[in-house]
Amino acid sequence: MKAAQISKYSKELHANITEIPIPPILDTQVLIKVKAAAVNPLEILNITGSVKLIQNYSMPFTLGNELTGIIEKVGDNVQGFKVGDAVYTRLPIEHIGAFAEYVAVDATAIWFLPSHLDFVTGAAVPLTGLTAYQGLHEKLNAKAGQTVFIAGGSGSFGQMAIPIAKSMGLNVIVSGNITAKERTLAVGADRFIDYKTENYWEVLEPVDFVIDTLGASEFERELAIIKLGGRLLSLITGPNKSFAISQGLPKWKQFLFGLAGSKYDKKAKEKNIEYHFIFVRADGKQLEQVSKIVEKNQIIPAINPTKFQLEDINQALELVANGHPQGKVIIRFDE
Repeated sequence: MKAAQISKYSKELHANITEIPIPPILDTQVLIKVKAAAVNPLEILNITGSVKLIQNYSMPFTLGNELTGIIEKVGDNVQGFKVGDAVYTRLPIEHIGAFAEYVAVDATAIWFLPSHLDFVTGAAVPLTGLTAYQGLHEKLNAKAGQTVFIAGGSGSFGQMAIPIAKSMGLNVIVSGNITAKERTLAVGADRFIDYKTENYWEVLEPVDFVIDTLGASEFERELAIIKLGGRLLSLITGPNKSFAISQGLPKWKQFLFGLAGSKYDKKAKEKNIEYHFIFVRADGKQLEQVSKIVEKNQIIPAINPTKFQLEDINQALELVANGHPQGKVIIRFDE
């Protein structure tokens, strides 16, 4: 089968299309014939080795973190899934490889593709959906009636995070590009702030939580609008010691991440705020819950219009890294 692989970490965003064997499956796994796979900023981090302290891969390895497809084989101990089922998944961190014609994955990491989504639109759900679900439930421990502000939440993450937050009874405020205002309000946001005409740190009353999608440059402004005892969760600013502990990383990595994140922890602690970082993991049961919310709200993620096949992987990576995609960038198979 064909797969997009790298043989070493590199700043050059280049993958090679190689021929590798179709993987065998364990008793707990299914074999999926891939129909579509999303290209995310995480792929860039995987290529450059930016997250190798969190997960270091043996080379060569196949890229790709989320996919849709059809089950072709089922392991002897798998229950609840059968050959022919349309499924989707955020692959386990230690065994990624969505940019391939077939993938072997543990059945605990998959769920059924929502009925109103096709293989392309479905491929845009698992990574962001699970990030939002785990962030809101586990990192923020958010409760009904509380308020969350999503900085830069008008993109693909917000499309998933807003309805999940609303399903928990939260008030949701989002800042972003005015072109996404109607779409953002349509999926449930209570308030939209156009970042070009309003400064959120000047117009917002203190909120319980902030989810950051913008990075370290916004850290202090985000802290300034959080209530005492509140929490700031970032998708990209950087890991800290509490993150390393939650991931079960060894002591030496806890020490390194503690050093790297100390400046953020210190600034947050001075304001009696907790700082958290998230690196989303595979979880089929949580994906089931995400799917229920996606189906109930009939959410259809925005997809970038350019059609890419596996052979176009490097153009797709370049678009994600340096372009301005109008939705999730998708690799299509069988076209």
